[in-house]
Amino acid sequence: MKKTLLATAIAGALGVTAAAQAATVYDQDGTRLDINGRIAMGISGGGHQDVQPGEDKAGGTEFRDVYSRLGISMSHQIDPALRAFGRVEWRFKGDERDQSGGFAEVRHSFIGLESTQFGTVMAGNFDSFYSSRVMSPFDVYIDRGYEFAAGEGSDLQARGDSIGYITPNLQGFQAFLMAKHYTGNGLPETGEDRSSVLNVQGGVTYQWEGLRLAAGFVQDRDDNALSARGTRHRYDSRDLRGVDENIYGATVSYAFNDQFSARLGYETQDTNDSAIDAGGAVEDYSGFSTWGLGATYSLGQLAFNADVYRVRPDNEENRTAWALGSYYKLSNNFDVFAELHRADQGDITVSTADGVSVDENSDNLFWLLGARYHF
Repeated sequence: MKKTLLATAIAGALGVTAAAQAATVYDQDGTRLDINGRIAMGISGGGHQDVQPGEDKAGGTEFRDVYSRLGISMSHQIDPALRAFGRVEWRFKGDERDQSGGFAEVRHSFIGLESTQFGTVMAGNFDSFYSSRVMSPFDVYIDRGYEFAAGEGSDLQARGDSIGYITPNLQGFQAFLMAKHYTGNGLPETGEDRSSVLNVQGGVTYQWEGLRLAAGFVQDRDDNALSARGTRHRYDSRDLRGVDENIYGATVSYAFNDQFSARLGYETQDTNDSAIDAGGAVEDYSGFSTWGLGATYSLGQLAFNADVYRVRPDNEENRTAWALGSYYKLSNNFDVFAELHRADQGDITVSTADGVSVDENSDNLFWLLGARYHF
């Protein structure tokens, strides 16, 4: 198998550097404990701007943290065919003093069992299987440029109160199933249904030589329990609930050699016409379809990404987004990067002080320069 198949997401060049540089704190009698993480700093500017009167300024030049994190991984080999594992990972802001406790987010916290015969089961707070196993060939950018997974990426019906199962590798085939639970407990009584909600996602992958195929779905329910919890999983982020139509996606990636790989992807969600006919807002229940085409080229310590998307929201104008990235490893622990992203969101109409409506460009070119130290 061509080793750069895993590098479609720059994993070979950058993405797994943290794991590869993990410090083993304890490793004895089948029990292991590793600590790893990264400190990342950068300067960014541009992108979508909130230019309406009264809104916070956005899009200006900013010195910033670029997703620094600290993680602990643990495992125990119960027997030759069964392994228990766990991980907890925190995000912290590394660019400025933080007197609120230091850590900004518990990014991951899960436990699981991995069997060579029966597969892997895990529970807790982890990434969407749909995003990490189906759409992952396009998740190659450190910040912006990933237009799939309904704009939510690893948060899509995931990150907390979840359980998942992955089959063993069966001659290149693997299937997965995952469910996220939203409890109705603690919600105020309003006369509406406060039952618990279970959103399911699943799919299958196939890998042979340099070829990788993947397809899957995610339930995206419209339910009061999700809305009251403030769950953000809509395509355009304007509604806290789902469209109540499934999201479907598929990707094809191929590593031509150890330096060059290409990827093609498609994702879609139907418009919920019945909800709109019942009085629901069009912008809240509209679906979309998105095509993506991209490539990764790596040469030693240097790697490049290039991707273009055609995004077709049902209730808005079509747009063509693109992203570029360049990454250079000075050492196994230290890399520098540069990324560009144009979402092509077009102009928005704003009112001036004298009441005249004008169109202003709310979508400048986003850019990011930075460096990361992995440990």
